[in-house]
Amino acid sequence: MSLNPVISTLGRRLRLAVIGGGPGSFIGAMHRQAARIDDRYELVAASLSSDPARSVSAGQEIGLPAERCYANGMDLIATEAARKDGADVVAIMTPNDSHFPFAMAALAQGFDVICDKPMTNTVAEAEQLRQRVLETGLVFCLTHNYTGYPMVRQARAMVTEGLLGTIRLVQVEYVQGGRAKSGPGRRAWKEDPVRGGPSLVMGDIGTHAHNLLRFITGLEVSEVAAEIGAIVPDRVTHDFAGAMLRLSNGARGSFWVTQAAAGVENGLRIRVSGSLGSLEWMQEFPQALTFKPLDAPSQNRTPNGPGTLPLSARASRIVAGHPEGFHESFANVYSDAAEAIAARRAGKTPDPLSLFFPNSLDGLLGVRFVDSVVQSSTQNGAWTRCTVA
Repeated sequence: MSLNPVISTLGRRLRLAVIGGGPGSFIGAMHRQAARIDDRYELVAASLSSDPARSVSAGQEIGLPAERCYANGMDLIATEAARKDGADVVAIMTPNDSHFPFAMAALAQGFDVICDKPMTNTVAEAEQLRQRVLETGLVFCLTHNYTGYPMVRQARAMVTEGLLGTIRLVQVEYVQGGRAKSGPGRRAWKEDPVRGGPSLVMGDIGTHAHNLLRFITGLEVSEVAAEIGAIVPDRVTHDFAGAMLRLSNGARGSFWVTQAAAGVENGLRIRVSGSLGSLEWMQEFPQALTFKPLDAPSQNRTPNGPGTLPLSARASRIVAGHPEGFHESFANVYSDAAEAIAARRAGKTPDPLSLFFPNSLDGLLGVRFVDSVVQSSTQNGAWTRCTVA
């Protein structure tokens, strides 16, 4: 990586406050580690739990001073906004139903925002939040971290440069097995539609698959014919969704996600086929991107290998032949957002290659896609429009 562009722009690191992601949270530790990898953020404040006492003690356990460990997220936002040395950025990694109020409050106080997916639980909230981001001009980054993988960015760049020709077919799947057994998962709030959203599987992993399709192809899903439900007996929450897709350029696609495939770990996979060839990528083998040109031998693209394009090279942290990792993809999203935030605060123009992190529009379209899939399924798979404008 080049000289730290945030320090070059601002003369210091961005001051980061986090809400959520306390003891026992996998994703909370992931966010905090990602923020530190490139030394562009300094963690200065936290509200790590919905339990006030636990929140304060957890903040001290990760090394924060007592006065910057807050009993709740709203206290953090109000107090940090009033401090001369207060946070610049608020990162939100709480249960889904609280993303909206925390993000709206942070924006109202002038904070740039980094938020876990899904952006909100309802379309109405997503539209309101997107409008607020546009009105404030603040940076909003949604952590669809798979867009940070070098070979995902390589795929996008190859599509953009026309190496696949006209996109005709897209197949995307996200298959997990963590809910293959009957009974509630280890995070009970996800089983509650008020807190977890109208569809557990769509909010958890369906939004990732939808975002990956959009990021690589540059296309929108215009219509879906979907089925959604539970395949594990006696389960109420959704653990499966499948859909046929009609894309904005007339291409066709298929989409399926499940958390009930026994024995499968984290099988996110996409195949994009155009008039000149196809690309294939799998998250469990992220350093490999397979390119199959028409009437020519299959090619394997790797980070920093031959044919690496600038958008991919920017995201690669290792020398050729070494594997990329989940932490680093998260860090790429955080670091790109940091450059955009620093440039906004300094009144400068950011590096265009730093602006590929998912934003509030991606969040809004993800929530709309979830809504369309649910609507289609309730109509026995009828084709249902997806609003993209």
